[in-house]
Amino acid sequence: MRIPFKTLAVAGLLLGLATLSDSARAAAIALPHLDIGVRSASSPADVSLSLQILFLLTVLSLAPAILMLTTSFTRIVIVLSFLRQALGTQQIPPNQVLVGLAMFLTFFNMNPVFGKINDTALQPYLKGELKQAEALTAAVKPMREFMFRQTREKDLALFVYLAKAPRPASPDDIATLTLIPAFVLSELKTAFQMGFIIFIPFLIIDMVVASTLMSMGMMMLPPVTISLPFKILLFVMIDGWHLIVRSLMTSFH
Repeated sequence: MRIPFKTLAVAGLLLGLATLSDSARAAAIALPHLDIGVRSASSPADVSLSLQILFLLTVLSLAPAILMLTTSFTRIVIVLSFLRQALGTQQIPPNQVLVGLAMFLTFFNMNPVFGKINDTALQPYLKGELKQAEALTAAVKPMREFMFRQTREKDLALFVYLAKAPRPASPDDIATLTLIPAFVLSELKTAFQMGFIIFIPFLIIDMVVASTLMSMGMMMLPPVTISLPFKILLFVMIDGWHLIVRSLMTSFH
């Protein structure tokens, strides 16, 4: 059934008038007024509260970096990226999947540490048993223990030397700001070592396929086109995801 153009025009005009009337009614409704500004503090408590809010916003903005550099996230996401490069599957799995898997594996691996922080620092602070400074000290301690277990002495010695600090007699003498970069450096080395081992079997497949194509005179055919299905088949047959995740989780213990 054909609808006349005049009918459509009239219907559109009526719909527009109805929309305008709805907008006019909405404009007549009083909306709350928000006023965000800067004014002089009337007491020292106002200044203290403002500084606390500023500090909290700064910590929240740095939370992703703190999560990546003080937990197992760095090693996990680098190894998964090496795996994708070795397979040669370009953007499969997508970045969102790799980062999401790395995040959940990090939460799983760090769960004992987070549980200890909750039991020894957060809950006592919420109950009023610890002051803020004491709670922060108690919260940092489990994280330092985790980072010390994964950090090489050579990396620690490097940053102690660069900080021009005296030779520490115990782990407690090493500042957290010295421990974190040493921990990250150790994590990078461990991740690259695991990535190198992951690359070896897939590199052998690429070399075999390239040599076979050259011997057959098919030099114009890209070896990646032929080797990719074989690499995926090998990875699936050996249950590669299970092996990679198990190796990652056991490497922290």
